[in-house]
Amino acid sequence: MRFLAFALLGCQLVLPTFAQDDNNKNAIYQLSNDTEFAFVLETVLALSNGGGASTGEVLRAASQIVPGDFESWYKEFMYLGDGIHAKASSINASRFPVSAREAYFRSSSYYRVAPFFLHGNQSDSRINRVGARSVSDFKKAAALLSLPPINLNLPASSPNVPGGKFSVPARFFKAQHGKTKVPTVIIGTGYDGSQEDIYHEIGIEVLARGWNVITYEGPGQPTVLREQKIGFIPDWWNVISPIVDYLETRGDVDLDRVALVGISFGGQLAPLAATREHRLKAVLAIDGMNDLYGHFKAEMPESLTDLYDKGQYEKFDEGFFSVEASGATYSRWAIAQSLFSFNTTSPSEWWGRLPDFTLNSTMLKSISCPVFIGEGENDSSAPGQPEFMAKAIGKKATYNLFKNDLGAGEHCQLGAEFQLAQVTLDWLGDTWDHVSLPRNLTNVVY
Repeated sequence: MRFLAFALLGCQLVLPTFAQDDNNKNAIYQLSNDTEFAFVLETVLALSNGGGASTGEVLRAASQIVPGDFESWYKEFMYLGDGIHAKASSINASRFPVSAREAYFRSSSYYRVAPFFLHGNQSDSRINRVGARSVSDFKKAAALLSLPPINLNLPASSPNVPGGKFSVPARFFKAQHGKTKVPTVIIGTGYDGSQEDIYHEIGIEVLARGWNVITYEGPGQPTVLREQKIGFIPDWWNVISPIVDYLETRGDVDLDRVALVGISFGGQLAPLAATREHRLKAVLAIDGMNDLYGHFKAEMPESLTDLYDKGQYEKFDEGFFSVEASGATYSRWAIAQSLFSFNTTSPSEWWGRLPDFTLNSTMLKSISCPVFIGEGENDSSAPGQPEFMAKAIGKKATYNLFKNDLGAGEHCQLGAEFQLAQVTLDWLGDTWDHVSLPRNLTNVVY
C-alpha cells in the first residue's frame, strides 16, 4: 500500500554514467492519468515478474479502464479474470499442469484486484464473493506446483478480538531439496495486500534460494476480514507467535535461521511483532515504517484533527466523510480502505485505534535480532521514518535506499522485484552466515 543509503565503507563502485531526464518527475511510466489507478495498475503489472499476471493482459485492461471510475475498474478486471479462468478450466491439468497452473495464478490475481476500489460500501457482496474466487483459483494453481504448499489455519488469541480467539491463515512452501533443516522466511503484507500476492512478489525468490517460505494473513487482511470479520490489532506478536510455534513442530526448519518479512504496512507490523517475539533471528521491513498514525495526521487538515482532540467525534466523522466525498481517487480509497481494514464504519474509532500501532524508540531498541530497513526513493508513504527506525535500532539495523534511476524507487520496489530480492535476500544470507554474532554489515556491496 502507498499512503500518501546503504553504507559502503572501504570500497568504491566505478560505473559508467548515462544522462537521465531530471525534469521527468515520474519514477516510472504511468498507466493511467489517475495517479491512484496508475499505482495499483503498477502493482498488478509487477506480479508478472513472479508469474502472477501477464503484461499484455494487464496493459489491455489498463487501456479499457475509465480513470477514476471504480465500476469500470471492477468490470475490466472481472472480464480479464473470467476470461483467464475459463482458459484455465478448459485445460486438462493432468496432461498440462504447467499451463493450467500459470492460468489459475493469473486469474486469481485479476479476481483479487477487481474489487479493490469497492470497499467504500462494506456490504457490497462482490467483495467477499470475488475474494473467495481469487483464493480458490490460487489454491488450484498451487496444487499443481511440483511441491504444493500446506494450507494452514493456526489457532491464535488476542485480547483485542471478540471472544479472544481467531485463526491465522497461512501456507507453508517447503524448499525443494533433500536437506534436513533449512532457513525459513515468514512473509506478511500490509494495509491492503494478500498472502497470494506475496508468493509472486518475493515468495518464489526465497524458494529459489533453497529456503522454506510461510506466507500468512492476520486481522485486518483479506481472508481474516472476509471469514472472521476482524480488523487490524496492535498486538501483532499474537499473529506471529503461532506461526513460530508451528515452525518449531517441523523437522525441516532451522530455528536459528527464521526471518520475518513485512511488506508495506507490514514494514511496521513486522518490527512491532519483533518487539515481543524474540525467537525471530532477522526482520525485514519493506519499506520501513514506525508511525502510520503520524503520517496520516500530518496529511489531514488540523481543523479536522482538532475536532477529535476536543471529543467532538460526530463532527470529526462528518468532516472525514466530506473529505471522502470530495476527494481525489487516492483520498476516497484510503478512507474506505482504512475503515474496511479496521472493520469499522466509524472514522473516529479508526483514528482512536491507529496510535496503538506506533513504534517508539524504546520499542525499536527492544528488537533483539538484526533488522533490514528498506526505503524507496520515490515512496512518500512514511517520509523520514525508515531513517528514524535505523537510528533507533542502532547497530542491529541495516538501511538501504532503493533508487529511481534503475527503476527500484517505488513503494516496496514495485516492478523491481528482482532487485528487491537480490538486496534483501543477499543481506539475509549474510546475516544467517553470521547468526552467532549479529552485527551491522557495512563492508559489503549488494
